[in-house]
Amino acid sequence: MTQALPKRDEAFRTGETALLLVDMQRIWLEPGADPSHPERGPDHYFYRQTCSQTIPNQERLLAAARANGVEVLHTIIQSLTEDGRDRSLDHKLTPIHVAPSLPEGLPVPSLGPVGDEIMLPKTSSGIFNSTNVDYLLKNLGIRYLVVVGVLTDQCVDMTVRDGADRGYLVTCVSDACATITQERHDIALKAFGGYCWVTDTDTVVDRFNALGKKA
Repeated sequence: MTQALPKRDEAFRTGETALLLVDMQRIWLEPGADPSHPERGPDHYFYRQTCSQTIPNQERLLAAARANGVEVLHTIIQSLTEDGRDRSLDHKLTPIHVAPSLPEGLPVPSLGPVGDEIMLPKTSSGIFNSTNVDYLLKNLGIRYLVVVGVLTDQCVDMTVRDGADRGYLVTCVSDACATITQERHDIALKAFGGYCWVTDTDTVVDRFNALGKKA
C-alpha cells in the first residue's frame, strides 16, 4: 500500500517542530550599523518594516515557541576568523564580512538566544550550505521547519528551498520576514512559495499554542 503524502500545511507535531530565525542581527537591523549601506537612514522602508512588523512578530513567535516546546535555532552571518579568510567566495566578492568579535554581529537583544538555544554562524546565503544545520535538525528529530528572518529574497529564500530539498516540511511566516522593498518581498514569496507553506504570524502562534495544549 502506498503511503499517503503529507500536506505542506499539516499540523505541527510536538518534539518535531523548530523555529529558525535567519540573520536577525544588529548590523542589518540598526540604521547606520551596516557600513555597506550608509545611505539607508531610519526612514528607509526596510528599517520601518522590520521595526514595526518583522521584529515584533518574531518576538511573538519566539514567546509562543518557547512556551510550547518548539525547538528554537538562530543563524547569523559571521566569519569564523577575524580577517574573514574562511568566508565563501561570494561573500568575499560582495563583500560581506562580520568578524566574530563585532558586537553588531549578534542578534538584536529581543531576538537573541535564550538558555541553550543553538546559534549557527554562516558564510553563505543558505544555512544548509555552510553549517551543519541539517545534521543538527535530524539529530533533534525535526520534521517541521518554521522559517523567519531577512532578507526574504536572499537568505530566507535559500533556507526555504534547501530545507524543502532535504525533506523538511517548511513553513515561511510571511509577515515575520522582510527585504529591501515590498515589491521584492512579494515577488520572493511567489517565487519560492511552491517549496513551503506560506502563512502569517497569527496562524503559526496558534499552531505553536496548540502543541502546548496537547502536551
